[in-house]
Amino acid sequence: MFEICADPKSLEGLTWLSCYLTSGKHMNMYWAFGTVLLLLAVTAPIAMLFGFFGAMAARSQFFVLRLIGKGYTGMVRGVPDIVFFLFFVIALDQGIEYLMHLVRCPDWTDPVRNGLEFRVCPQAKVPLNSAPQTVHQFYGFMLAVLTFALVFGAFAANVLYGAMQAVPRAQLETAEAYGLSQSQVFRRVLVPQMWVYALPGLSNLWLILIKATPLLFLLGVQDIVYWARELGSAKTQAFDYPHPDWRLYYFLALLVFYLAFTRVSEIVLNRISARLSKGQATAAGEAMRKAGI
Repeated sequence: MFEICADPKSLEGLTWLSCYLTSGKHMNMYWAFGTVLLLLAVTAPIAMLFGFFGAMAARSQFFVLRLIGKGYTGMVRGVPDIVFFLFFVIALDQGIEYLMHLVRCPDWTDPVRNGLEFRVCPQAKVPLNSAPQTVHQFYGFMLAVLTFALVFGAFAANVLYGAMQAVPRAQLETAEAYGLSQSQVFRRVLVPQMWVYALPGLSNLWLILIKATPLLFLLGVQDIVYWARELGSAKTQAFDYPHPDWRLYYFLALLVFYLAFTRVSEIVLNRISARLSKGQATAAGEAMRKAGI
C-alpha cells in the first residue's frame, strides 16, 4: 500500500481515494476522534467530582463553605463558556510559569510582565521548549480536561444541589428517627436517592458536553473540527493530493458522528434512568409500577 501511494499524483480513481484517506494527515484526524472520546471519558468523572463537592459546599452549614460552593456555581455559570475557556487557560498557564519562574530563576532581574508581554526565564517554561512534542500535546490536553471539568462541574453542582433538595424530607427524618447520624443519613439515604432526580439534568449536561468538544481548538488542541477544516479546504497542485473545497463533506461526516454518538448516549441514559426509577416514588417509578415492570 505504501509503495502504491509513493507517487500520489500518478494515481486515479479508488486508488487515489484510498491513498488520500490513509495519508498521514488523515491518520491524525482519526486519532483526533480518539482524543475527543478520551476527553469525554476523563472529563465527565472529574466534572462530577467538582459538581458533587460544589453541591455539598452549597448545602454546608458553615457560611464560608456555603459561600464558596454558591460562588463557584454562580461565577462559572454566569460567564460565557468561550470567554472562560480563553481567560482561564491563559491565566492558569501563566500562573504556573510564574511560580516556576520564582523557584528556578530567583536571580532574574528583568520584569516578568512588560505591558502585554509575559516573559519568564527559559527554565520556567511549562513544558520546556526542549520537551518532546508529545509532552506539549499532553500538557494541552490536561489543560483542556481541567477547563471542561471546571465549567461543567459548576453546572453539575447546581443539578446535584437541586436533586439533594428534591429528596423527600420525610425520608431523611425517618432515618434520623432510627438513630442514624447526619453523615449516615447523607451516605445511606440522601446520596443513593438523589440520583433519580439528578439524572435528567446530568443527561442534558452530558449531551451539552459532547457538543462542546469543538471548543478544543480554542485550547490549542488539534481536534476533529480543526482537521476537517484543514483537510477539507481546497488544495492546489503544489500538494500531494490536490482537490477542490471539500469542507462540506468533512463537516457532514462530523455531523453524522455527533448525531450517532448522541443517539447512543440517549439509549444508555434512558436505560440508566429506567433502572434508577424502579421502585421510586416518582412519576417514572409509578408508571413502571402500573406497567408491571
